[in-house]
Amino acid sequence: MEPAAKLDRITEMALHSLHDIATPEPVSWMPQTWGWGVLAGALLVMLALTGIRWILRYRANAYRREALALLNVVDEQLRNPATRCDGILELGEILKRTALAAWPRREVASLSGDGWVRFLDAHDQDGAGRALERLLDDFEYHRAEIVADLPSNVCSDLVAAARDWIERHHVPA
Repeated sequence: MEPAAKLDRITEMALHSLHDIATPEPVSWMPQTWGWGVLAGALLVMLALTGIRWILRYRANAYRREALALLNVVDEQLRNPATRCDGILELGEILKRTALAAWPRREVASLSGDGWVRFLDAHDQDGAGRALERLLDDFEYHRAEIVADLPSNVCSDLVAAARDWIERHHVPA
């Protein structure tokens, strides 16, 4: 046999005797110690508690969402001079209904005039009660002619103040 043929045969035999490269097994994503299981369990509990808290807060603020929807209707009434008087009355009613939904009836139902304004101021974080004082003291109890002649910017300020109070009033737990 020739040396070149012998070399080819040896090379061929060497290539057949080679094995594939041995790769390690893939690393498992399963936690290797019990501490990771405890951590995962604690995270699941925290997520569940956060979800329950969010649901309870959402349900507790249903009265706010309803009041804001009613306020949008009143805003349209206040833009029209013909329905402005009814809108002013309904704006006061929405504020009272919102307060009745948030606080005990015995604290809110009998309030009127200065007591009602003080209540709004006491439970407001940004001072919207001051802007509503004009509504409660002046416009709500005057004749329709005075209310119908209000400038539209005063009406929009009243709606903005009412919206602010509804969104931001603080109810003690």
